[in-house]
Amino acid sequence: MEGNFDKCLELVLKHEGGYVDHPKDPGGATNYGVTKKVYETYLGRECTKQEVKDMPLEAVSEIYKRKYWDKVRGDDLPSGLDWCIFDFAVNAGVSRASKLLQGFLKTSVDGIIGSGTLSAIEAYPTTIKGVIETYTAQRSSFYRTLSTYDTFGKGWDKRCYETRVTAIEMLT
Repeated sequence: MEGNFDKCLELVLKHEGGYVDHPKDPGGATNYGVTKKVYETYLGRECTKQEVKDMPLEAVSEIYKRKYWDKVRGDDLPSGLDWCIFDFAVNAGVSRASKLLQGFLKTSVDGIIGSGTLSAIEAYPTTIKGVIETYTAQRSSFYRTLSTYDTFGKGWDKRCYETRVTAIEMLT
């Protein structure tokens, strides 16, 4: 399975939008969903908020491919589920996105999608649509546990819904 990265990147950029530096967002200065800290790691040095604002899309694409898509094994996941997991990884971290999936699949919950997780997806007693729906419900529940839910919850709920709808469309 290969080829959904470009489509998923386009979708995640719509969710993430442009530059923000919200005082209640623990990520701080962020552009296209890439935090200043992540961008500094990519650059190999500290950077200014202006550099975050001016971040080129080529860098954003490379960061998302290496640090998120490849880490969740996007090319090895079924179409649609790849989008769900990638979007949540971008929003809440690769480990959390992977552990959420592993938790309800009842496989080793180590935050690393490997052959065991991929086999558990295939063996799950429902369709991929069912996996997507369960994953989305679990993701939505996770957001409700966060102290920043009152500030960002409406946006997270909308994002979950849109991700689910698009993921199910990607199945066909």
